[in-house]
Amino acid sequence: MRAKMNFSGKEDIVKFISENDIRILNLCHIPEEARLKTLSFSTGNTERIQEILDFGERVDGSSLFSFIEPGKSDIYIMPRIEGAFVNPFATLPTLNILCDYLDENGKPLDVSPRNVLSRAEEKLYSSKGIKLKALAELEFYVMTKQQTEILFPQQPDKNYHQTAPFARFEDLRNEVMVTLDIMGIATKYGHSEVGRIWSNGNVLMEQHEIELTPQDLPKMADMVAIAKWVIRNVCTRHDVSVSFSPKIELNHAGNGMHIHICALKNGKNIIAGKDGTLSGEALEMIGGILKLAPSLAAFGNPAPVSYLRLIARKESPMHICWSARNRLALIRIPLWWGFKKSVEATESCRETFEYRAPDALANPHLLLAGLAVAINDGLKNHEEALKIAQRLHVETSCNRSKRLEALPTSCSQSADNLEKDRQFYEAGGVFPKKLLDKTIEKLKAYKDRNMWKEISGRPKETQKMLGQYLHYG
Repeated sequence: MRAKMNFSGKEDIVKFISENDIRILNLCHIPEEARLKTLSFSTGNTERIQEILDFGERVDGSSLFSFIEPGKSDIYIMPRIEGAFVNPFATLPTLNILCDYLDENGKPLDVSPRNVLSRAEEKLYSSKGIKLKALAELEFYVMTKQQTEILFPQQPDKNYHQTAPFARFEDLRNEVMVTLDIMGIATKYGHSEVGRIWSNGNVLMEQHEIELTPQDLPKMADMVAIAKWVIRNVCTRHDVSVSFSPKIELNHAGNGMHIHICALKNGKNIIAGKDGTLSGEALEMIGGILKLAPSLAAFGNPAPVSYLRLIARKESPMHICWSARNRLALIRIPLWWGFKKSVEATESCRETFEYRAPDALANPHLLLAGLAVAINDGLKNHEEALKIAQRLHVETSCNRSKRLEALPTSCSQSADNLEKDRQFYEAGGVFPKKLLDKTIEKLKAYKDRNMWKEISGRPKETQKMLGQYLHYG
């Protein structure tokens, strides 16, 4: 039985439950913290299952969103039939269904991150006739306590594309990819990443990456949350732990979640122009993102530890600039197979640009919504965006002689920038005021403006802080 099924209606769900002896139905949803949540139902009563599919269920919104006050917190979760998949980890036969959030009137909940993303996507399409696709690169560390000496030791941070026996968890990563494929989530590829840490406590930490295939924005955001859930469950099967934290050890490679963007207009990817270089519209998009980059950090880098990754400069950006193939640039243009002549494929996303700042602690729905807002602004104010793109282009390195603006170095700075730029996100009702208010409040509550000075030269305090975020997000 494949974990991902194609259902055309609620009757198909009821029939599938009966014919496959499904014992548990989970209504799954992705709240503010972007970790998959479940509400479980026994399937013994068919009428009750039909009722759940028709009406959804009430849940406590204030426990899922900081934007909702406890005094009026009831909201609904409503199943999306196309979001059904068999749970590959459950002991009992279990069907999961992704849900949308509705308010008390049965309307899309305005502060739901997925609904924010849908509004951002609709605004861009209605304004410019452009539909974005994105793919995410998920980097993570698999961690295990070693009882015996490592048989094939190697140097730290030399793990890129290693294979067994030097890559200890190659089979585990491949099991994740196969599980995702069975669930209908396509991956582009997987590989061992550069990070390999052998701590004093005999803990081996080995970094891997799985890259997803391009999807429309809401689906990609859902896929990120589900992929993290799958990775954690596969690791649990193997009695090892995993962390998506952007910084595990201060002097070693961190985990990013790079986002590749392609843009479709009339079914064609418009990132590349006729001459095979960046199109004018792509430059406008890049200019829009660079313009709002200081405030986009509020969505893409939501915790103090996020900024330790950026400050460390281990192939992570520090300055607001863009470049071809430079991995220290905020936006990078990867190779496009320009030498390869082929029949043009509809909706091909081979040509992309890559936004390298975010990490996997981000809520992917809000992050992609913010990027869509920035791209729309760049396309609308194309002369300004083109000037920004021209000014912030670097050839080989983010040269300080250009006096490039630095990315924020703390949640506090990101909050300041979001406050300054909030009119761009609020325009057209994309981001609700109360969502931005609460986001700013949460970022400022970390009080991390002088974090780097406070922990510099204090390894115990640094390690304690890093440990707080190992399983965050």
